[in-house]
Amino acid sequence: MATPLIKDARFTGAFTAITTPFNNDGTAIDYDRLAAQIEFQAKGEKGTGGVKGIVVSGTTGESPTLTEPEYQELVKKSLAIARKHKLLVIAGTGSNSTAHALHMQEVARGAGVDATLSVNPYYNKPTQEGLYRHFAAIAEAARLPIILYNIPGRTGVALTPATVERLSKLGSIVAIKEATGSLDSATEICMRCPGMALLSGDDSLTLPFASIGGVGVVSVVSNILPGRMAALCNSFMGGKWDEAQKIHREVFDFCRAMFLETNPIPIKAALKLLGRDTGVLRLPMCDASAATVAAVRQALTAQGLL
Repeated sequence: MATPLIKDARFTGAFTAITTPFNNDGTAIDYDRLAAQIEFQAKGEKGTGGVKGIVVSGTTGESPTLTEPEYQELVKKSLAIARKHKLLVIAGTGSNSTAHALHMQEVARGAGVDATLSVNPYYNKPTQEGLYRHFAAIAEAARLPIILYNIPGRTGVALTPATVERLSKLGSIVAIKEATGSLDSATEICMRCPGMALLSGDDSLTLPFASIGGVGVVSVVSNILPGRMAALCNSFMGGKWDEAQKIHREVFDFCRAMFLETNPIPIKAALKLLGRDTGVLRLPMCDASAATVAAVRQALTAQGLL
């Protein structure tokens, strides 16, 4: 189980970075499909039991292409649906403008979410001191838990473990979604920040991160395999390492297939093949290549889903 040192044990286990389903021409959010997708996250495939919560309007949810009115409605409706299924709701509130990030934090807080996910400021590449001041300003104004989102591959800058340690001392910051792909970075964060929940930002690294102190995942794969990703986390959190390794190996190839192109291109292709989504993405994201679609189809077939 989660170590007692974790500030807020609610934010351990499997969370789905949920896709945002659009209608056939991409002009509007399809809320009927969203409701079905959130229900699926709670129940798990074949009634296996699902994840602990969802992340709304993150990278996988195509947050950069949502208007603010769409964002507000998406968070509000996702929260109402998720509450029926007893899922936690985390809303993406990141921005490369601190003032805008503070505004988004307030919007999410007003909606009643359980926590927010705040990504490193992108494009403007602040220094470590700038990153610290950015997140410290958000933490000071937060009034609800914050999960840091460390993904230098998209933002162009990484939070160093030393900066994460400074931020971990701020009461509102309770967890980090670590998507550097580095076990060294994750290990150092765990060593420096014993009260912070380390969540893997890469599905295939969930178990390796658990071996050095990780306590869960913010998962793309769980859009389709919520029960398996939940079982993986439950296994290692319960000390059942052999079972966790078995599940890890069973889903490993599927995890890799979901990242053959930039997320969320493959996962939306998979959902379309399953008849659960239109597969529509908003530009500049575009459809998966024929080769990726073929690989995704093969991965779904190997899981017994097609």
